Amino acid sequence: MIRQIAPQFFTLDIPGTLAYYTDKLGFKCLGTWQDPPVYAIVARDQHKIHFRCAAPPTGNPDKYSDELLDAYLLIEDADALYAEYAARGLEFMRGLGNTPWQSREFVVKDCDGRLLAFGANL
Repeated sequence: MIRQIAPQFFTLDIPGTLAYYTDKLGFKCLGTWQDPPVYAIVARDQHKIHFRCAAPPTGNPDKYSDELLDAYLLIEDADALYAEYAARGLEFMRGLGNTPWQSREFVVKDCDGRLLAFGANL
């Protein structure tokens, strides 16, 4: 039985990525490995994201115009999290709103250009 999936994202700047995820997205750093760090894990609400120091795959030039998401995070309260992130000065690629697929969601662009959608069921 699968209980949780933890994505592994590539980044060339582990300290910068950790700063963004802890300061902006409210995650907690669970640990880093080596000095300078080549691997790190963050968590929020018992869900983890792993980061590995490596060049990301070649990007799709239509990533942002087509809203090609890197991750979709199912949340409890989209309004509350959107307000928290707005207060932290996050860059939103799509503002808070209801969707035809019965969710209330928004999309942020992280410090490495990944698109993260946050959505709550209506």
